Amino acid sequence: MRIYDQENRTELVGIICNKCGKKISVTKGVPQEDSLHIEKSWGYFSQKDGIRDSFDVCEECYEKWVADFAEPVLSEENVELI
Repeated sequence: MRIYDQENRTELVGIICNKCGKKISVTKGVPQEDSLHIEKSWGYFSQKDGIRDSFDVCEECYEKWVADFAEPVLSEENVELI
């Protein structure tokens, strides 16, 4: 869950893992550790048509989650070009 400042509601001030409740600190709008943010707008062929879900998962919960997948996550090294 993303938390934004109360005044202008645009600056990210915190993240809470929706799975375990871990608080991920944010400094000047920048998370101090990585997490997975998912947003899904459900469409016509869904029971949730017209609904938008969003959530955040810390890296530890992500690893536990994907370990249960029937098909493994495709992981590739992300190489930066200089």
